[in-house]
Amino acid sequence: MQRCDWAGDDPIYQAYHDTEWGVPEYDSRALWEKLILDGFQAGLSWITILKKRDNFRAAFAGFDPHQIAEWGEADVTRLLGDPGIIRHRGKIEAAITNARAWQEMEAREGFDQFMWRYVDGVPLQPGFATQSEVPPKTALSEQVSKDLKKAGFKFCGPTITYAWMEACGLVNDHILTCHRHGPCATLAR
Repeated sequence: MQRCDWAGDDPIYQAYHDTEWGVPEYDSRALWEKLILDGFQAGLSWITILKKRDNFRAAFAGFDPHQIAEWGEADVTRLLGDPGIIRHRGKIEAAITNARAWQEMEAREGFDQFMWRYVDGVPLQPGFATQSEVPPKTALSEQVSKDLKKAGFKFCGPTITYAWMEACGLVNDHILTCHRHGPCATLAR
């Protein structure tokens, strides 16, 4: 069975690749959770986040943005003391800020609607033959990043945003020979 090169030999990576990555995500809260986790990943390997994801979910109230939006300095301090997550003040504070930004966007138009309109509701299908062809960012991820920042989001630069768009299936960057390329291509709403 052929996979995208990045999935490697680690069972955690392979399971994530085979069951989650590139599957179109239409749930607003789940999209937000994935964006927050991608922000925490900045400067680290994704496997670090995968190994700590359950700890993150416990520490961040199941990634309930309504609850997190109410958090303050006491919660930041609590999270900075939690060895089960990435203890980075800027990223923790960004998660709280992003929860507030998400609430505003969700009330206005729906975070899911905001994101999926960039691809007209249908995942992009670039059709890369090799992993080396897959870009770290695109003009679209630069625009999405700019718009998210304008809406008040933090830790959502164009590279983070592109990785998130791939993970959430807005773009199907499974390489053409990967066993998940075809199935993910058929999952559009």
